[in-house]
Amino acid sequence: MLYLLPCPSLVRRYATPMARKIRLEFPGAIYHVINRGNYRSWIFENEKAKEAFVQCLFDVCERAEWRLHAFVVMGNHFHLAVETPRGNLVSGMQWLQSTFANRFNRLRKERGHVFQGRYKSLVVEAGNALGQVCHYLHLNPVRAGIVTTERLRDYRFSSYWYLWQPKQRPKFLDLQSALTEPSGLADEPRGWRAYESYLTWQANTGPAGKNSSYVSLSRGWAIGASDFKQALLKEQAATLQSRTWGSRGAVEVKRARWAAALAKALSRIGEKLRQDRRKSAPWKVAVAAHLKATTDVSNAWLAEKLIMGSGFYVSKHVGLARKNPKSPAAQLATALQKGKR
Repeated sequence: MLYLLPCPSLVRRYATPMARKIRLEFPGAIYHVINRGNYRSWIFENEKAKEAFVQCLFDVCERAEWRLHAFVVMGNHFHLAVETPRGNLVSGMQWLQSTFANRFNRLRKERGHVFQGRYKSLVVEAGNALGQVCHYLHLNPVRAGIVTTERLRDYRFSSYWYLWQPKQRPKFLDLQSALTEPSGLADEPRGWRAYESYLTWQANTGPAGKNSSYVSLSRGWAIGASDFKQALLKEQAATLQSRTWGSRGAVEVKRARWAAALAKALSRIGEKLRQDRRKSAPWKVAVAAHLKATTDVSNAWLAEKLIMGSGFYVSKHVGLARKNPKSPAAQLATALQKGKR
């Protein structure tokens, strides 16, 4: 994912006036993602808003099969260090931000944009660079003056809190990158305490504290060694010529995965794709709810394949099932989730 085009020759050759900046997506890419509230508003001003965003983040990690290395939610912005094994940053971020915005607006009974335009994303090299990004994210509440490093573990809306709560970590949250970068710390109490001491040093005198050079971890287009950036520039040229990974090829791969997941779900409940005029047939709603919870499938695709009318009806009936866990559709969806059907 290249956010900027630092090579003038590529810009002259491929760019068009007012063109949107290319995001290079590829399987296994790692990103530092940042976005703020619209007009820098404090969209996360209370704990409920922060909790809602964290839940949306965890949901998309499940759906898109992201690997989350670190995150922090502040008053008016968020940071993520996320790895995308499927090369699906764009679709995942679209779901994350639109889903949170819809929930936020419903809660506040408001309308309009929640985030300021496009999110910023910097591609990150695995290893030392990723570790530094994790430290940078974990120290955000300290740099903002919200907590001290001694109380940082109490800041609930950060991956650092989960470091001290291993039983509550979701399976996709991998904190080893943060622990490995200082000196190969183990993911156990002794390692956590050593990492806490390391962050205290970083905040006071290290590069992750108030050192002005540390802002490079949230600026530019890539974070890593020069060889890593040069390789990405070559990939950028190839990607522009092939109309990006996130275009036709990625869409075909994505739809093939959705089709496989649909076939598996139908096989488990003993249903076959067939003409059925009931848009809200319990087995259809259950399958749709299951796929929406476990993949990044679109409502429109589900509507077409399950003959449910439109994406609106898919969203409507899945939402109703979620609100009524005792309904046949909800119970069947739960059974699919737990592998009982």
